Amino acid sequence: MATFNEVAGNVLLFFLVFGMSATVDIYSMAAQIRNAKAILMGIFLQFIILPVCGFLVVKFLELDRSMGISLLVVTSSPGGSYSNWWCSMFNADLALSVTMTAISTLLSVFLMPLNLLIYCKYAYDADVIESLDFNSLFIALSVVISAIGLGLFASGKIHSYRFNILANKVGNYAGVSLVAFSALMSNSGGDNHFWNHTWQFYVGVMLPCLAGLLISNILTSFIKLDKPERVTLSVECCYQNVGIATSVALTMFRGDELAMAMSVPLYYGLIEAVILGFYCTIAWKASWTKAPSNVSFLTMLTTSYEVLLVEHSELKAVEVSLPKHQKDYSEKLNRSGDTIYIKYSMDEEEAHDAMALGCIPLPTHPKEASGYQLPEVPVVEATIVEPSDS
Repeated sequence: MATFNEVAGNVLLFFLVFGMSATVDIYSMAAQIRNAKAILMGIFLQFIILPVCGFLVVKFLELDRSMGISLLVVTSSPGGSYSNWWCSMFNADLALSVTMTAISTLLSVFLMPLNLLIYCKYAYDADVIESLDFNSLFIALSVVISAIGLGLFASGKIHSYRFNILANKVGNYAGVSLVAFSALMSNSGGDNHFWNHTWQFYVGVMLPCLAGLLISNILTSFIKLDKPERVTLSVECCYQNVGIATSVALTMFRGDELAMAMSVPLYYGLIEAVILGFYCTIAWKASWTKAPSNVSFLTMLTTSYEVLLVEHSELKAVEVSLPKHQKDYSEKLNRSGDTIYIKYSMDEEEAHDAMALGCIPLPTHPKEASGYQLPEVPVVEATIVEPSDS
């Protein structure tokens, strides 16, 4: 029977993913699903590059069995749903982040055991597959997929920028609550003494995150993805679900080995938050995100440019649709031959030919305004230096 902590954690996780998914404009999501280049690169980074980085660190630093296996589980796990929260807070490409979360969660069912089978067998001749808690994995998968599906359905059905903004706030509040809840649970689980280790522990656990971040930026820049997409895939690559490694450690190890194994996901969770915090801030200042680099830090964090930029571009766009056939319009002229009005008609078949994203119909009516304006960007006044008469 599920404990209160498990139920509370899954409820907060649901509202985090639901809020982030419902923030995304349904047309932006449809566009990202067709963005094969970015999605394939994200899968490559998540399930090939990061596990290889973890394996190389384990081999070259000759990490202890309990430490090394825990690190391999961390680097082979699917990305944590917090990645959506990071992309939302720092205004990376949230639509791509939600898409990658759904895909990586589904693929992890067989790619994570495959990676663990290969790397743990080769590094320690250990069978980690039997220690995986597949029940917890499938519960997490169900929560994430259902939250994404319902969030996208709500975004398409309600079709309102105001709702997108509200959903983003719900997701952010759930994310903050989940961070606090996770910290409380980790502190209540006993003293892991993760500060009392050798240098190999601190360097070894940190290196896969740093290497994955560096390689992600190099490869995504090489294939010329949009800059917010580069930030998103870098976050998706490095931010891991450390809860799976904690579950494996509790199943596989005892005594001192358990304390060592538990320290790895705890330290990785801390270091990935610090590293990505600095990285996302630098990316924002370098104009790699959707937020202007010269707004205040607080404005950048509290404003969902994912929603406002789509709304702003829609208001500026002017679309002119012409009829396919001559019979589809009639023109009324006065006696002098000047046009009074032109009436266009559309075939009934064309009028009801609506696009769909899976089982979610894409609405054709105008979207309700959010009621928010894009924050004003500070204007830097140029100083004009007049030439001196000399």
